[in-house]
Amino acid sequence: MRKLLLLLPLIVFSLQLNSCAEKKGLTLTEINWLQENEITIALFPYYPPYVFVGEDNRINGIFVEYLDAIEEELNFKFNRKYYSKWPEVIADIEDKKIDIIVEIQKTKDRKQYLNFYSELFKSKHVLVTRKKSEIHDSLKDFSNMEIVVPKEYAISENLLRKYPDIKVVEKGDDLQCLQLLNSGKYDAYIGPKPVVNYLIKNKNLNSLKINFETELMYKPGIAIRKDNPILNHIFSKAVANISDKQNQNILENWLYRENLPLYKRIDFLVPVVASIFSLLIILVIVNFYLGFIVKKRTKELRLAKESAEKDNALKTAFLHNVSHEIRSPVNGIVGFSRLLREPKTSLPEKRKYVANVVHSCQQLIKNMDNILEISKLQTNQVTLNSEKTDLIHVFDTVTLSFEKKANEKGIQLISNNNIPPRDRIANIDKGKLTKTIECLIENSIKFTQRGAILISGSTQNSSLIISVRDSGMGMNGTGKQSLFENLDKSEPQISKKYGGLGLGLAIAKKNTELMNGELLFSSIKNQGTTFRLVIPYIPLLEKGRKIENDLNEKNGTDHYTILIAEDGEVNFLFLKTILTKIEDYNFNIHRAHNGKEAVIFCEKNVHIDLVLMDIKMPEMNGYEATQIIKQLRPEIPVVAQTAYSTKEDIQKALSAGCDDFISKPVDPKILKTVLNKYLKKED
Repeated sequence: MRKLLLLLPLIVFSLQLNSCAEKKGLTLTEINWLQENEITIALFPYYPPYVFVGEDNRINGIFVEYLDAIEEELNFKFNRKYYSKWPEVIADIEDKKIDIIVEIQKTKDRKQYLNFYSELFKSKHVLVTRKKSEIHDSLKDFSNMEIVVPKEYAISENLLRKYPDIKVVEKGDDLQCLQLLNSGKYDAYIGPKPVVNYLIKNKNLNSLKINFETELMYKPGIAIRKDNPILNHIFSKAVANISDKQNQNILENWLYRENLPLYKRIDFLVPVVASIFSLLIILVIVNFYLGFIVKKRTKELRLAKESAEKDNALKTAFLHNVSHEIRSPVNGIVGFSRLLREPKTSLPEKRKYVANVVHSCQQLIKNMDNILEISKLQTNQVTLNSEKTDLIHVFDTVTLSFEKKANEKGIQLISNNNIPPRDRIANIDKGKLTKTIECLIENSIKFTQRGAILISGSTQNSSLIISVRDSGMGMNGTGKQSLFENLDKSEPQISKKYGGLGLGLAIAKKNTELMNGELLFSSIKNQGTTFRLVIPYIPLLEKGRKIENDLNEKNGTDHYTILIAEDGEVNFLFLKTILTKIEDYNFNIHRAHNGKEAVIFCEKNVHIDLVLMDIKMPEMNGYEATQIIKQLRPEIPVVAQTAYSTKEDIQKALSAGCDDFISKPVDPKILKTVLNKYLKKED
């Protein structure tokens, strides 16, 4: 706790720096794509100060400088095509003769075939009249007048959508419109305020004036055709890599100073970080003082406990440990629940808090279950409840459930399931068998700091044998004598270092005795411990009888090959279980642990009927893997399956090439509907 408090200010500051400095680089596939394609970008250099021809006859302006920054970020030069008439730009983008337009305003119609990026700034449209005209404050006053605007500009569509009764005339560009207004041919003109000020001042239009500012906004940006998803993906990365500081410098150079949000300003961050750091120093000092007091009181309690009777001392230690193990998850539940009520909590933060609440609830339930179970076992209130049980399924499920916990500690969990398929079904208490194996594995993970844990399962002479061997701390002869006693005097010291209630082995021992089995162990100090569980059982199926394989031998069903790209063990097992339970289908299921493995599998295997693609995976994510697979094998249906299920996430998956989308947790009914959609059943 003290180390965490000392490191917290550095972590906060590092996260802030990383959030500002992290960049998304192009993949090798994207770099090759750029080199193989010529990208044409349209420039209309007649709109100062955004894009215009300067006195030196060079194309200058805000968007030109921004485009230079994009090209530098991509290390790629676009083919720049210059236009003198804006309608020609719109016509060429609609005819797919150009790929990108610089400095274009978003409209409802244009959004149907263009994606818009980099709206660097915004300014209000103003209504311009001759100086002798009356002063107005609303566009409704011009319902009987003619307003001239540039041809094919966004203002025409946006104006008519908001004020359909106004008479709009489209003529040339902004300068031509202002000149026509100046000559008295039309009553008014509407355009961006910076453009109006520039043209009136530099083109001798002194008889014109800005009458009032309208509600319409001018928000120019860069647009890319929607039918080019790869270019859109590359451009979005480049835009994300252009920092706020670069944007600010461009705007200050050409237009005006735009203030950064308060939370991004250094004059705000430095005092805040300094305040947090000072507060943490105070907390560390208080924590050290409290630690000293706690140590002092703990020593006094230990001396008092040693002078009391043994049973009372053991019960006190046990109850103290129980209180700690209950308060810890309760603190997590209460704390994160309060954070969930904060109005400023973002959706990703809410998901994280909910996950912490669920984890704390599960931990609390687990602790309470252990306390209740050991109480029932000690008072002989538990009876056997035998049921038809698949031993292989129990072994594999329990083993898989601990892989993540072992990986988090850097321990290798090795599963060696040698239970014969014909002996897999038995009449046994499934709950107690599962609980006993879980207790043994959890104990080994707790006391193993490095190395591996080997879990083996086999049958011998009508006995089920489960062994758990670890490379943990081991124990000496004194500890072996009271290993299975839940109130052993060594428990307080062990629980302080390794956590937990120390009930696992006691519960395992009691359950084994109830099942008329035997729990043996051997241990060597600093080398490891081996537990051997022997449970008598009688298989329900006779020896030699063929067992139907539920996974691959369903009669009268269609055979399909499914690739599941999923890095999570539990998620893969869940999907595999759902698929094997769907009637009328027989699946040959393969797995890829990341996007890279999925691409390799699709390259090497000719017959694949469908890919279930997780999005967030190591080495290569689902978006990149889908793009490559669709280039290699466009006929393979790819269905995204992920916990990210907002409209934006769905659109991003579809843009990457996915044919469909299902959200986690996966609903079996929805999954079957998707399968029916993309798998053509044989007649």
